Amino acid sequence: MTEYIHDLADWPRFTWSEAALADKLAAVRHRQGRLFGRMGALGFALRGEAQLVTLTEDVLKSSEIEGERLDRAQVRSSVARRLGLDVAGLVPSDRNVDGVVEMMLDATRNFGTELTADRLFAWHAALFPAGRSGMSRIVTGAWREAASGPMQVVSGAVGHETAHFEAPAADRLPGEMRAFLAWFNAKTALDPVLKAAVVHLWFVTLHPFEDGNGRIARALADMQLARSEDSAQRFYSLSAQIRQERGDYYAMLERTQKGDLDITVWLIWFLDVLDRAFDGAETTLAHVLTRARVWEKLAGQPLNERQSKAINRLLDGFEGKMTSSKWAALTKTSADTALRDIQDLVARGVLVKLAGGGRSTGYGLAE
Repeated sequence: MTEYIHDLADWPRFTWSEAALADKLAAVRHRQGRLFGRMGALGFALRGEAQLVTLTEDVLKSSEIEGERLDRAQVRSSVARRLGLDVAGLVPSDRNVDGVVEMMLDATRNFGTELTADRLFAWHAALFPAGRSGMSRIVTGAWREAASGPMQVVSGAVGHETAHFEAPAADRLPGEMRAFLAWFNAKTALDPVLKAAVVHLWFVTLHPFEDGNGRIARALADMQLARSEDSAQRFYSLSAQIRQERGDYYAMLERTQKGDLDITVWLIWFLDVLDRAFDGAETTLAHVLTRARVWEKLAGQPLNERQSKAINRLLDGFEGKMTSSKWAALTKTSADTALRDIQDLVARGVLVKLAGGGRSTGYGLAE
């Protein structure tokens, strides 16, 4: 029988090499400070837009890691409403979308509030408002029970799953979670960024719920990163970077679970991923500034609601070419109205015709 780190006699007394981490941690902390300095220099509206882009991506990608795809427009709308942002094109959002957004925002906006079992239960219930994971009924707002059987952490499509490790038995969870919460809330000399890495690993090792553990673990890591910055504003997405490296993520989890309590390698991996997440923040900043320049140019120009919505979708990185038929579907209008909207914007130099012709004619934003 495989022995995991939670079976070891000294669990959960993690150790690591401070010398091996020192330079990498200093570099990450430096980049973190520079990023917040740059974002702080933006105006209020641009900071709000950067947060909207970041949090939307964070919610989408954290769910994708677990194989769940949420509707981008719904997530964006749910985030915007909860941030109090006045943005165009908001759509109604489902309960499960609102639940993920509420969890993420509670973790990051109320980062200084004590973490309790009841708070975790509320997050879990918000993730599964119907009390189901897919077609299966699950216990929500409570630790998993022995009746649900051994908890294996798996990845991959249904029918082709890979089991990476097995979590502790359910009867251990009350004591294990008390220890975790006491440590999470305690003030320690540990650097808060390193604490975020340990938080993530410790929680995902316990896997205390029947489902949703990965998303909650990443929300807790974000909560601790917010504490490290003493700021509720989010300008980078750890989950988006982990989604890009999902294979390595699960491989590192498995390797760490089957090793010993020296988690230096895990901490190095976490710092490297966080560093690459800052690269993503630079892309977000460029995107926000581009959007601002476009709308600054369009200021004073008469645009109907359909045109504004389509321009925003193009700015968000519309996949493929924007054709008149796609415009009609996006704006819920007729093909003739869509074509008139487009031709009006082409005549004003807002849109340009892309290569191709006939029914496949595509349009993009002018440089």
